Amino acid sequence: MPINHAKLLRRVTSASVAVALILIVAKAIAWYLSGSVGIMASLLDSLMDSFASLINLFAVRYALQPADDDHHFGHGKAEPLAGLAQASFIAGSAFFLIFNAIGRLQNPQMMPHGNVSIIVMLFSIAMTLTLVLYQKHVVKITNNLAIKADSLHYVSDLLTNLSILLAIFLTLKGYLWADAVFALAIAVYIFKSAYEIGNDAFHQLMDKKLDDETEALIIKAIEETKDALGYHDFRTRQSGKDKFIQFHLELDNSLSLLQAHAIADSLEKKLSALIPDAEVIIHEDPIMKSNKN
Repeated sequence: MPINHAKLLRRVTSASVAVALILIVAKAIAWYLSGSVGIMASLLDSLMDSFASLINLFAVRYALQPADDDHHFGHGKAEPLAGLAQASFIAGSAFFLIFNAIGRLQNPQMMPHGNVSIIVMLFSIAMTLTLVLYQKHVVKITNNLAIKADSLHYVSDLLTNLSILLAIFLTLKGYLWADAVFALAIAVYIFKSAYEIGNDAFHQLMDKKLDDETEALIIKAIEETKDALGYHDFRTRQSGKDKFIQFHLELDNSLSLLQAHAIADSLEKKLSALIPDAEVIIHEDPIMKSNKN
């Protein structure tokens, strides 16, 4: 990985932790003053984001370590493991929020210090939006799963804050049910986000193949290779940022070892240029040309 990618990942994870901690303090004050279950929802979301960001902070740094004597394929699976942990904690917070929102719906209350709550939520929206834009910039460059998952948390937080701002406004206007109803809606959205993160992480841990578009690029490059008679046992997978491509390349058995190696080596370099962070393993199979015609 280029050094600028590593620096970007370290900076964005640090920024994520800092923003989460600032928002936790601000929302805790607003919740203490107002007693709003909606602000509790946002506070819980920020607490989960903070914990998730800390996980990412360590997971990304661990995943960036090169392969060693004990981990020959690198440390990339630290990223989907972090994503799976995040999904578990986010789902737990959603269930806790549902429980409290139902209680408030059964016993609606007025909201004191509503103006303070509005100011806090506007501040949270501005901070979160700035971080999300920065994360999307980093994801566009690095395609990092852990940062992508973390960004999804903060997009959820942004939508949560906007919803809660509306709920506070409605509650102050006398619609006391709004606080609990919006909190329930947010809980459902948070649970959906947890499922998406967990599902993506699970498939990476289970060595799911690369996407169809990427595989099509690889196969096209193989089929366009001069002197290649075919291929078989084609396999792909991804571990963190690292992609793995392996297959058997069928070559005319009349070619010398040097010629066969040159063909495979040229194809390997082409695939490495097409698919960044890819490790390509090609086994050359001698085939009688007449058998392929």
